[in-house]
Amino acid sequence: MLHTRIFQFNPLGTNCTVIWADGDRSCVVADPGMSSDEGEKELLDFFAKEGLTPVAILLTHGHFDHVWGVERLLAKYSIPVYMHPLDKEILADGAKAFRGMQSMKMLRHSFPTVDVADGEVLTLAGISWKVLHTPGHTPGGVCYWCEDGGVLLSGDTLFAGSIGRTDLGGGDYDQLMVSIKEKLLNLPGETDVIPGHGQPTSIAREGMANPFLEPFNEPVEE
Repeated sequence: MLHTRIFQFNPLGTNCTVIWADGDRSCVVADPGMSSDEGEKELLDFFAKEGLTPVAILLTHGHFDHVWGVERLLAKYSIPVYMHPLDKEILADGAKAFRGMQSMKMLRHSFPTVDVADGEVLTLAGISWKVLHTPGHTPGGVCYWCEDGGVLLSGDTLFAGSIGRTDLGGGDYDQLMVSIKEKLLNLPGETDVIPGHGQPTSIAREGMANPFLEPFNEPVEE
């Protein structure tokens, strides 16, 4: 059985998710976006209370609000950070994606990352995660699917009742729609979806009721 705890950090309300398995005191942290000392303390206090030790960080993409707290965790734990290589440019200089915010230091990060690839399976903290490359929000956007636990970390690819924005640098609407339809909607309907922002949902709910996934929103054929 999987256990999850979702924290909402930073002014953009980014979901940081801690996941661990029954009988295992190690955990993984997805998208640690804490931007303040208070957020860092809240997360570390949770680890201490539950007796958990993080062993890896999973990044769904390289936007600043999802990586804000990575350096804070790396200062405390020597653990790998997994991310798709196509988002390294965004990680290094997020101003290219967020036009008009060039002066903000938070848009630049230089921590090392471990490359992930579509279809790769990562076994971390006793949990197996399949990497699903879902470009469209960013070139290197990925989702992490735990089939056994019935959980999908969808990042900013799929939300409850919505989809990721594609108007930022590197975004592509048609590509995002193909990613969702071919990679996500084919997953079991009972799969719990934990998005990068907002409330959790399920694949079945989004397949039936998400207005952005109606047939008239099909991507343009070349």
